[in-house]
Amino acid sequence: MTGTLLYLRARRVPLALAAAVGGAAVIWALYLAFAKDRDATPLVVVLTVVLMVAALAPTLAGPDANLDRTASLRWAWRRGGHLLAGGAIVLAVLLATLHTGARFGPAALVVRDAAGLLGLTALCTSVVGAARSWFLPVGWTSIAAMYPQAGTWGAVATWQGQPTDSRAATVTAAAFALGGLVAYAIAGPARTDPAE
Repeated sequence: MTGTLLYLRARRVPLALAAAVGGAAVIWALYLAFAKDRDATPLVVVLTVVLMVAALAPTLAGPDANLDRTASLRWAWRRGGHLLAGGAIVLAVLLATLHTGARFGPAALVVRDAAGLLGLTALCTSVVGAARSWFLPVGWTSIAAMYPQAGTWGAVATWQGQPTDSRAATVTAAAFALGGLVAYAIAGPARTDPAE
């Protein structure tokens, strides 16, 4: 086996991909079968994005997070590439639906929320570890998407559910995306005790 295949297998990437893509496919099929409108509601789009991100979150650390700090590998580039590949998968799956009978868009909403939520998940991975990194993004997004608030501070607090023309939401998502990418690439997953 090559190093890349071992890396993907150790991080359970095939299982996570199956869960993320399979979950999105189920939501897409249900929307296609039961919805009257071709365009998915923003709430459905945002919750599908967070579902995919949560399914990919455990892959951000291997079985032993402390091994991710060994000097024999250039982990910063590998971790950054891993996070960007996760984002590309979420975008590819959801943007492919724009050419089908049930469209998950607009594209700007998918890009903004995928980037911001992956960044937030990466930040959480650096603080609490990959196993619990999805708690904050899923909880926060569930509330923010259902109850978006008006005004600049409301848009910052509920950026996931804001319209695509909200500058405050876009800046907040970009800050999480960049901050998460840098923190995760440099620091990696949180250190864990061997007993965990």
